[in-house]
Amino acid sequence: MAIIGGGTAGWMTATALAAHLSAENCTIRLVESEAIGTVGVGEATVPPIHRFHKGVGIAEEDFLRATKATIKLGIHFIDWLRPGADYVHPFGGFNIDGGDYAPRGFHHLLHADEAFDAYNVQIMAGRAGKFAPKAGGRDKALAYAYHFDAGLYAAFLRRIAEERGVSRVEGQVVDVERHPDTGFIAAVILADGSRIAADLFIDCSGFGGLLIERTLGAGYDDWSRWLPADRAVAVPSARHETPSLFTRSTARESGWQWRIPLQHRTGNGYVFSSAFLSEQAAADALLARLDAPALAEPRTLRFVTGRRRRSWIGNCVAIGLAGGFLEPLESTGIFLIQASIQHLLGLFPGRDCDPRLADRFNGEVAGVYEDCRDFIVAHYTCTEREDSEFWRYCKAMPLPDSLADRLDLFRTRGETLPPRGSFFGDLSWYAVLTGQGLTPGGNHPVASTLPDADRHKMLQRARAQVALQVAAMPDYAHFLAPFEATKDHSLAPA
Repeated sequence: MAIIGGGTAGWMTATALAAHLSAENCTIRLVESEAIGTVGVGEATVPPIHRFHKGVGIAEEDFLRATKATIKLGIHFIDWLRPGADYVHPFGGFNIDGGDYAPRGFHHLLHADEAFDAYNVQIMAGRAGKFAPKAGGRDKALAYAYHFDAGLYAAFLRRIAEERGVSRVEGQVVDVERHPDTGFIAAVILADGSRIAADLFIDCSGFGGLLIERTLGAGYDDWSRWLPADRAVAVPSARHETPSLFTRSTARESGWQWRIPLQHRTGNGYVFSSAFLSEQAAADALLARLDAPALAEPRTLRFVTGRRRRSWIGNCVAIGLAGGFLEPLESTGIFLIQASIQHLLGLFPGRDCDPRLADRFNGEVAGVYEDCRDFIVAHYTCTEREDSEFWRYCKAMPLPDSLADRLDLFRTRGETLPPRGSFFGDLSWYAVLTGQGLTPGGNHPVASTLPDADRHKMLQRARAQVALQVAAMPDYAHFLAPFEATKDHSLAPA
């Protein structure tokens, strides 16, 4: 097997395959070139990353030290509804059981004018600067994710993968050989004349899709009519405070600005549409709004939001940016890589690469991408902002039918019926849509049968329970201190 491309996608794939496949039956080589840069500028993740780390045997302590990682409890959205307004999209649920009166979720017990913050441990802990992996000392783990340095993460995974038998080949692919009968990829040719043959090729080559697109012509579904941002300018800045427990997303005139706090620095970026703002103006605006001095010159990334029409063709599977791209508004980049890896492992082919497996994989991956797409588009279309040409476009743009149906259902009864297995469940939709100013016109009929006095008592108990859990947590700085004190310079980028 050959993985073409390194970075986060390549080394996540290599680490996972090495952990789950027999070394006696499967040789894994990863081809990458130091002359080709990676996109990663800092990553914010979602809680399923714990499942990936557990599956490949990564200890959290080792990961936190090696990648200068910090804890993430949700995303703080600023100015998205209107300038001056803010809300948090938290991880986890309300951690409260609504019993038979809330069969579709505790949030159905809340009235439209009632804020949900006090019922979510992650929101209250994040605002108080508290954290513990267990919620208030209970046995149940708290739902949380991480911010980390993407370059250090790839190096960390590379070390693990190589220890498990993955071979790294330095080189740049200049040609691709195909079987004359099957059309399968037979080998890739490197600039030094080396030939890398394999039965299965994983394309982790980035936006261009060296194998899946340039060689096999998968085609690309362009989603820029719904997500018009096509640029991001990124720059690291100095750390100036104890890292926040939230990723910060601030709406700007022609897009939005991210802030990702790490142990040693802060990642910043401005995602914008070049139809409404020039690259230079975006870079100038980003630098003017940093919380601390910049540590490098801004770097611009260009992209087209969408996905390959087929991510698996013949004996080639695309993972990561080679398979598609969604802007990082909801931190889905690592999640999409992980989901593709999981689907590949579940459908792992023999040498014949049965096309029925490819068809199933393509359908499953398409569903994940489209579900995440709709969730991100909802942030742009549900807003009161009309203060720039960009926001007027977003507010008026036609929507995917799947999203239009969900928004209509939410307006009717406060839920969206996400697909089974969807990462973004009803609580996520509820948090974002209400934060963006969309008011549910009703709720679940069963919830309406709870007497109002009983509802008030239940809500009061719920708030008290969350407050007790947060009060029992240590300060976040106390949790982070041991990892910051251990400086691992061996993985630091040159």
